[in-house]
Amino acid sequence: MSRFLSIGPLVFCSALLLTACGESGVDFGNRQGDRPQPVDLVLTEDGLPLASLLDQQQVVYRGNGEEPTTLDPHQAVGVPSAHILRDLFEGLTTVSPDGKVIPGAALRWNISRNARTYTFYLRRDLVWSNGAPLDAYDFVYSLRRAADPETAASGANALLPILNAREVLTGDLPVEDLGISVLDEFTLQITLTGPTPYFLSLLTNPVAYPVNRANIEEFGDQFSRPGNLVSNGAYTLANWTPRIRIELEKNPNYREADRTLVEQVIFLPTEDLSTEVKQFRLGELDWTNEVPNNQFRWLQQNYPDELQVSPRMGSYFFGFNLTQEPFIDNPSLRMALILSIDRQIITDKVTQFGEKPSFSLVPHGIDGYVPFSAEYADWTQDERNHEARRLFEQAGYSAERPLHLEIRYNTSDNHKKISLALASMWKQVLGVNSTLVNEEYRVFVQNREQKFITEVFRAGWISDYNDPYSFLEMFRTDHRRNDYGYSNSSFDALLDEVGTERVRARRERLMFEAERVLMSDNVIIPIYSYVTKRLVNPHLQGWQPNVMDHHLTRYMFKLRSRQPGEVAVPLPATETGPGLTPLEELPLENEASADSDAAGVGMVPGSDGAAALDELPEDTASKETEQPGEGSGE
Repeated sequence: MSRFLSIGPLVFCSALLLTACGESGVDFGNRQGDRPQPVDLVLTEDGLPLASLLDQQQVVYRGNGEEPTTLDPHQAVGVPSAHILRDLFEGLTTVSPDGKVIPGAALRWNISRNARTYTFYLRRDLVWSNGAPLDAYDFVYSLRRAADPETAASGANALLPILNAREVLTGDLPVEDLGISVLDEFTLQITLTGPTPYFLSLLTNPVAYPVNRANIEEFGDQFSRPGNLVSNGAYTLANWTPRIRIELEKNPNYREADRTLVEQVIFLPTEDLSTEVKQFRLGELDWTNEVPNNQFRWLQQNYPDELQVSPRMGSYFFGFNLTQEPFIDNPSLRMALILSIDRQIITDKVTQFGEKPSFSLVPHGIDGYVPFSAEYADWTQDERNHEARRLFEQAGYSAERPLHLEIRYNTSDNHKKISLALASMWKQVLGVNSTLVNEEYRVFVQNREQKFITEVFRAGWISDYNDPYSFLEMFRTDHRRNDYGYSNSSFDALLDEVGTERVRARRERLMFEAERVLMSDNVIIPIYSYVTKRLVNPHLQGWQPNVMDHHLTRYMFKLRSRQPGEVAVPLPATETGPGLTPLEELPLENEASADSDAAGVGMVPGSDGAAALDELPEDTASKETEQPGEGSGE
């Protein structure tokens, strides 16, 4: 369903723009009662909280944005699905509360000296939620299914580093030729086309999760429905009431079920952010997916302990459809629209969450990489507007020949306000008349993919892994998330070089050049780098902000409320959370035998010989979407 808002002849002065899009000054009411304070956390020697401190009802309610399209991990699209899938499934690797890569279904792994061969050693106690054993054959079957063109996996491009994956995805080779093999029941090997520093992070993506073959053969495309789904994560799918709630229950067969304290997770799909805030204030949510712009200041004042704001590995931007008029073969018009956006006003007056205005695709914060910055980033906004008017005329538009545009976005109060800001600025600077088109998420995604009716559309990307390539790859000519119709052989060739370059410094230079080419082609309108902003119940422990915005419920638990007169207990320091061992504390391969499952051996950064420091895969020590486009996702 779509809703249209015509901006047309309206002229927005700055004051009106800020009133419409930013802080309204409205009183949202008093804080609805003082919430009881949780007791202070005390951990036992095994890292778990004292049982007497836990809430009797270990049920977590999560706001989750849009309704997921599916819970098939190989076909899921977007962040809302990824949130749920991380609780339902576990890949060869997983993430800690702080977002770092740690061993998952694989207890440990070896990386060959040339960084092309990964050997994974599975835990020997793995079972599916139905009690059936899970082994290396399940992972091989699942990765082949994800790469099979018949599956049409939305995130299948995440598998491209695997040998022959590109040819398999295009149907030129059978799935059996994918570079994966079973060495024995508990060991599998994955061969890559070239060094891929972020490969271990990729394996945390839902597209790399295992699925139960017997389950799929029995139920077909209905295998991911409640009552049918067999998973291997900390939770199972109990119920799904469309547009109301998705209920997960603790999986008693999970490998760390005894350390998983939350018994039930309930995801509430709520696209209206104000409704989420109301639900939180009423105690119906333990954390929100987001908070609305116009309530942010009020929440800062009234819910300072609950409001969590932190950097996120993501970029917010709008895209052009380069396959249709008026943008096909018209870079001057695209640049005019890019230049006439005042990003500082948007971040200061519209969003107000601490976002940083962006003039590039890749956000700041990725280790070792400085994003490309366009020349106009150093101009004043007056200088940008002057050049925008010149280019607009050069493109053939004027008061006598006005431009009419559609700005398309998926249902969200924040997206609406930002889209309104763009329309207002274009009207004020260039005289452009705009129509805002609001679409339900599934319709929005479908229209973007088809490229028939889109003109300007909300985009953005939440990284699937902590590497610039996650942002750049979706602009490849043949990428399934290339909703822009962008095609540049020079850009594609640079990414091909990135895929085979082992030396980190040279690889970063190649990615910088690829980003320069992309931004010079005026494909997107960068707006800002993401931050996460949500309300979190102080009773909920184990929730940690991280740049990847990955939050697995199995690390969490709820404390009971402090009783009147109850003496506070000093909070002991804990860095890793219950049941968690950071990678840097795990022994290396040469410290334990290949059969040392019981020893807790973890990640192994190359046991076949030492390599130069700048040639080692970055992820042999730590990790980044979302996801399936996490990220992943957007």
